Amino acid sequence: MAKKKKKSGSIAVPYLLTIFIGILVIGGGTFLLLRHLGILGGSDELPEPPKRQITTVSYADNHTILFILDEPDKKASSTFLLMRSVPKDKKVVFVGIPSNTIALVGDVQQSISSAYESGGASSAVEFTQSVFGITIDRYMRLDSEALIKVCDILGGVTYPVSEDIAGFNGDGSDQYLNSEQVEKLITYSLYGDGESERAYVVGSVFSSMLNQSSGMRVSDNLDTSFNTLVNMTDTNITAVDYKKRKAAIKNMLEKGNTIGTFLIMGGEKAYEDFIPDQVFIDEFKEKYYSFDEGGDEEDE
Repeated sequence: MAKKKKKSGSIAVPYLLTIFIGILVIGGGTFLLLRHLGILGGSDELPEPPKRQITTVSYADNHTILFILDEPDKKASSTFLLMRSVPKDKKVVFVGIPSNTIALVGDVQQSISSAYESGGASSAVEFTQSVFGITIDRYMRLDSEALIKVCDILGGVTYPVSEDIAGFNGDGSDQYLNSEQVEKLITYSLYGDGESERAYVVGSVFSSMLNQSSGMRVSDNLDTSFNTLVNMTDTNITAVDYKKRKAAIKNMLEKGNTIGTFLIMGGEKAYEDFIPDQVFIDEFKEKYYSFDEGGDEEDE
């Protein structure tokens, strides 16, 4: 009986050794194969860290857009909003232009409203360029649906309404305004100080709405927002324009702090008309258009 037990043990040991050696051979071969394919590290050198993305922003990224809100069914005249964007300084300035603003364009005195009504958006651009002595790069004409979409993209606004308008507090206290309420506020036709006051409200509302929005969220959805708006508005902004300035705009939205500001257009009433103040225009141009093209900066 003792001899049988010893014989069984002598068979088991070589058998286990064979299995062990087989595992080593197969495992080692697999390791070498994976290493050869690059799945496992084949070098003692540390991999290079990923390169950091650097966006160069310069004053060449500046742009000016004239926004026109045209809602024939509203009692108010068309709404005109000038936007000057300076991504390098992370600033966007809004100037509401009273619809009864008058000026000599060529040899003809006209208002921005009459220019728009007779010649469309391009004539309104020509009028504004003549008044301000600037170049307006592009325009965007919005209807009610497009305006509401813009407000939805930004997310509405908390704003103090002091005018006695149905559906608003009217006591000057802050209240949240959704897209439809923003539309109602900026197309209200009975402001005490007329079109100059309405222009002030337009500029201040959009400045506040931009500042209260989530810059990162707006930036993340910028492609979708652009494609949506250019397809539902009358505009001469192209995909090439957008691609050229996209990086600078996203950088401003993501890293800027309180980027929106507004200016009250200086001028005086002359019966039913509004005459712009040249001192205001000169100061506006000096602050937002007189830039040295050198000194570009790199934002990481």
